[in-house]
Amino acid sequence: MFTIKVAWSFIKGFRKMHSLGPCVAVFGSARFKETSNDYLKAVEIGEALANLGFTVMTGGGPGIMEAANKGAFQAGGISVGCNIILPEEQAPNPYLHKQITIPYFFVRKVMLIKYSYAFIVMPGGLGTLDEFFESLLLIQTKMINRFPVVLFGKKYHKDLITHIIMMHENKNIDEADIQNLLITDSVEEMTEYLKEHSIIKYKLIKSYNKPKWWVGGRF
Repeated sequence: MFTIKVAWSFIKGFRKMHSLGPCVAVFGSARFKETSNDYLKAVEIGEALANLGFTVMTGGGPGIMEAANKGAFQAGGISVGCNIILPEEQAPNPYLHKQITIPYFFVRKVMLIKYSYAFIVMPGGLGTLDEFFESLLLIQTKMINRFPVVLFGKKYHKDLITHIIMMHENKNIDEADIQNLLITDSVEEMTEYLKEHSIIKYKLIKSYNKPKWWVGGRF
């Protein structure tokens, strides 16, 4: 039964998301309020990503996820979410053109990573760190291409940055493992970095493929 539920979750996700153009996944906490600086920064990030031609993909919930979706939505870009079923129900935020609700975190991570050409990591908790290191690990092991990873919030992540440096100094990670990691507080710096290391490097163009009826896709 478990195998069937997992397989069906993947099938539903692929059917729903197959028509997306190049995406950027934005990770961050669901706990930030609309008045917080991090929420407002995430709105700015979502808008900047939409203006670059990316589809903005998040976990679909509140907080940072809502803010990034909101920025893209209001900028006229495409905004999508991969929501998760939790004991205390996490409702999809209202700034989504397309969303799917998934019962398993590992299926959700596949959806977020599969369609993305960059990963933006905002302040968050355990789930955000899981998504951050999952992205770096998949790049390290060549399971996905060397897409840019942007760690946003130098002050918030200062101890994490120190730990990453320590891992490198102890030769537990290589220079290549963090070459594509940008640590910044600047949306402008992020924008230029993505232009060079994602759009130009992978020859991306803004696109939206019309959903194919035979996989049940609808926008």
